[in-house]
Amino acid sequence: MAKSGPKSGKRIVMKFGGTSMAGTERIRRVANLVRAQAAAGNQVAVVVSAMAGETDRLINFCREANALYDPAEFDVVVSSGEQVTSGLLALTLQSLGTKARSWLGWQLPVRTIEAHSKARIETIDAPGLIEALEDGEIAVIPGFQGVSEEGRITTMGRGGSDTSAVGIAAAINADRCDIYTDVDGVYTTDPRIVAKARKLKAVTYEEMLELASVGAKVLQTRSVGLAMKAGVRIQVLSSFGDDDAASADELPGTLIVSDMEMDQLVENGDMERQLVTGIAHDKNEAKIILTRVPDKPGAVAHIFEPLADASINVDMIIQNVGRDKGETDVTFTVPQADLARAQAMLEDRLEDIGFNRIITDSHIAKISVVGVGMKSHAGVASTMFRALSDRGINIQAISTSEIKVSVLIDEDETELAVRVLHTAYGLDAVEEAV
Repeated sequence: MAKSGPKSGKRIVMKFGGTSMAGTERIRRVANLVRAQAAAGNQVAVVVSAMAGETDRLINFCREANALYDPAEFDVVVSSGEQVTSGLLALTLQSLGTKARSWLGWQLPVRTIEAHSKARIETIDAPGLIEALEDGEIAVIPGFQGVSEEGRITTMGRGGSDTSAVGIAAAINADRCDIYTDVDGVYTTDPRIVAKARKLKAVTYEEMLELASVGAKVLQTRSVGLAMKAGVRIQVLSSFGDDDAASADELPGTLIVSDMEMDQLVENGDMERQLVTGIAHDKNEAKIILTRVPDKPGAVAHIFEPLADASINVDMIIQNVGRDKGETDVTFTVPQADLARAQAMLEDRLEDIGFNRIITDSHIAKISVVGVGMKSHAGVASTMFRALSDRGINIQAISTSEIKVSVLIDEDETELAVRVLHTAYGLDAVEEAV
């Protein structure tokens, strides 16, 4: 992306999550990180989340006030957490002798479309913000919020501050968007499960999208999709390092970049291209089996159209080989939180669909192997199946994409499966990934 004006070395967006903003002591630490970037001659815009736990507290207030709350008023309440932290960070920066001010979503404005609490960014008016940055002022922007066409406050759903940060970075043509979290980068798998998990120097947008969609919770999926579309370079790093830790410009975290930049990093010898980038797991899915569904055109549509209309996301879908009597079994997964609703909806449509019975199982986990190297190498799936089989782990369902293979297994075998696959693909190491 293009560099910023002559008054700055770089133009950088820094985003801090709720744990980084949890209290005045941590906010002061964030302020010192921000001040250091500005002192290095960079133009800095900061996007902040509400303090950890604050959004849940505000949501509970809404439910207590009115169980059937108005979504527009709900957004007014829950967006206030980010307003508080943006003001507090601006005040803290000022106390450190740094020029700073807050910019609320309606002041830029961040214009959004679609429903309240699930809004999407349409445009961000950045000229005023850019002028302030070029004048040496640090901009502190509450994430997660925008303004509708009707002038009402909107929010973007869980993890929306990541999307806000990427959107701001695209609007001001930033050199990089640094996402500060409670982890110091993207790992080959969850380090709490595999002690030898390695931190990756870089992953592609495509890989990060797949990892985020199958259980890796480092970044919100929508933020990665927006970064990919707008060409925003993201870096994931920790805000809890030592005071003498390397600066963000020395790239201690994980970069999320385009395929072209990844190829350049490999060509320059900065890193090696991996066949498999990471192993992800997700215990938040549930399996539904409909038995003896009529094996005829339109039958599957009768199953999935009402689920789609109810905004229930369906992931893995398997239709078994048809029975002799013109019947088949259909297996699919939905989020655990939607299982009861999906089951009730399908049972209400028993006559329309024509299935015999419904079988559900919420005691499952989805294990996924992700890597762009799959595009040009055969045998990735067979390695997965053999490794799980050798440890007696039964596969209940399989789905694939160009750079991902996912399987359903019993939830109790999740950690074992992750460790087995991490070893099978040669991802174990003592040293940091390169």
